[in-house]
Amino acid sequence: MTSTMILDPITHAALRVAPGNGAAFGDAVNQTLIFPTEIDAIQREYPILIQRDGQGAWQLTALLGFDRDENLFLDASGWTARYVPAVHRRGPFLIGMQQRDGEDHPVIHVDLDDPRVGAAGEALFLPHGGNAPYLDHVADALRTIHEGHGLSAPMFAAFEQAGLLAPIALEIAIDDAQRYDIAGRFTIDADRLEALDGPTLQALHQAGLLQLAYAIRSSLANIEDLILRKRARQAA
Repeated sequence: MTSTMILDPITHAALRVAPGNGAAFGDAVNQTLIFPTEIDAIQREYPILIQRDGQGAWQLTALLGFDRDENLFLDASGWTARYVPAVHRRGPFLIGMQQRDGEDHPVIHVDLDDPRVGAAGEALFLPHGGNAPYLDHVADALRTIHEGHGLSAPMFAAFEQAGLLAPIALEIAIDDAQRYDIAGRFTIDADRLEALDGPTLQALHQAGLLQLAYAIRSSLANIEDLILRKRARQAA
């Protein structure tokens, strides 16, 4: 159950939130949704895969583990990577829409039933008004999600038009006895990317998408680090 409402500096002046990540907060997952606005940061640490959601739309995911509910970047101390994906940085907050002057505007909502919300933790507002640093941190994560959501469909449309999306079958060997086959995923086809003609390259570059295509493809090198994390966890 959730009880969400628009975050208000007067109503919620004394509200505090305990920051951090953990299994109790939904962080124990083996993949997570990511957005074009964070590809540059994500590709430095996580493998990026492409798949279709339940409605058939393309979406980006970061691979976090191999077994169900396994996040190899999460331990008792919290998230161990340098960059935490935006959906896991936002904490008990989400974006909602509020109509003003006949137009919808994004506003921050808070889930008051989230166990991190209460009288202890980080302040959301400064004593004499304005956002506290933690709320600015949350707002940045929500902005990444909101703006990234709007960029996803145009990005994938451009990739499809350029013929860059290709299925990939991942065969992961942890050791001689433990293997994982990850099917139903897509990536950027490296050969097609290198063979793009001048006008297509220019169009992707001008749209800011060429760099993202290369980043998605190069992020697959992070699978080796994920394997090492898996081996280290099992050894421990």
